[in-house]
Amino acid sequence: MKNFLSKVLAVWAALIFIVTMFIVALPIALLGLWKEPRRSHLLQPIFQGWMKVFFVLTGVRRKFVGREHFQRGENYIVVCNHNSFLDPPLSSPGIPTGNKTIAKIEMSRIPIFGLMYKRGSVLVDRKSEESRKASYGKMKEVLEMGLHMCIYPEGTRNKTSEPMQRFHDGAFKLAVDTGKPVIPSLIFNSRKVMPPHKGFYFWPHPVELHFLPAVFPAGKTVQALKEEVFQIMNDYLLSHSPKSY
Repeated sequence: MKNFLSKVLAVWAALIFIVTMFIVALPIALLGLWKEPRRSHLLQPIFQGWMKVFFVLTGVRRKFVGREHFQRGENYIVVCNHNSFLDPPLSSPGIPTGNKTIAKIEMSRIPIFGLMYKRGSVLVDRKSEESRKASYGKMKEVLEMGLHMCIYPEGTRNKTSEPMQRFHDGAFKLAVDTGKPVIPSLIFNSRKVMPPHKGFYFWPHPVELHFLPAVFPAGKTVQALKEEVFQIMNDYLLSHSPKSY
């Protein structure tokens, strides 16, 4: 019965997403008239309002912890664990001010949605070495503009039984190269809503996003910073309820 209901709720969630997407599509398109970083700062409350409506109407309650770690006038590299397709709609709008997320280029080809996806993302074709190099330069530009950069250092959804997969170097090389601090961020329970091993499934369950104190890269190698942040995040996950991640 739960499996059947989860498919019905998945249809409902998809319908809510599409209908609300059409409502916000025009203002998001018009904001293309503004240049960055002003555009991203104007987009953020629209994305936040859109996702608030989506989560309320789909019965998923959100809780944000640690937003005070974002200091006024500073921008950060925000790194998140990644368990579910629900993570980007939770994480990027959960960041207090303007930001961009590293995202795969395939999604940008979806009509209408692709336009909004491009507005809030640095796109990368993971199969192309040239695209990966170009995306790194674009992420530097995002930070230079004073925006936050949101990255999933695991690279893809965690389908294992471990709290997290190993991290890639990118986010931490970016921090060392730019001197920007890293804010470790933990998403809880998103895989209970949209499990990574189930195709068409949606089950309402409370989710949480916890922002931890910033980690500064000064005097650290990429490897040392990566290991430090991984340990902080892994310990934090394990200190919470089993399988809440």
